[in-house]
Amino acid sequence: MFKVLVAWSSDPSSLKIMILAFSVAPTEVPNSEAEMSLAVSRAVKVVRDSGLPNETNAMFTLIEGEWDEVMAVVKKATDAVLEVSPRVGLVIKADIRPGYTEQIRSKVESVEQHLAEGLENT
Repeated sequence: MFKVLVAWSSDPSSLKIMILAFSVAPTEVPNSEAEMSLAVSRAVKVVRDSGLPNETNAMFTLIEGEWDEVMAVVKKATDAVLEVSPRVGLVIKADIRPGYTEQIRSKVESVEQHLAEGLENT
C-alpha cells in the first residue's frame, strides 16, 4: 500500500483528490410499472462512462477524482435521472483528504488488513 502526495490549496474549487459517495434516485416514477432501479442505472452508467475510479453498492455509488470532475459527473448523473423523473433526491458525502490518492480501494484494504491481523491488539 502506498500514498501519493498531491498539491493542496485552500481554494475549494482547486481541491485535488476526493472520494465522494452519492445516491441519486427518482422521488416520483411515471407509472406503477416503472422501476426506480432503471432510473438509478442511468446514473450509474454516467459514472462508469466517466472513466473515474468508482464502485456501486446497494446504497451509494463511490467516485474518486478531482473536485471539479467528480462534481461534474454527479451533476450529469443527476440530470440522467431527471430525464425520467420530474423530481429527484440526491444525497452526497465526501472525504476530502489533501495529499492522498487511490483511497477508494486502500481505505478498505486497510480495514481488511486489521481484520486479518486480528483485533486482539487494539
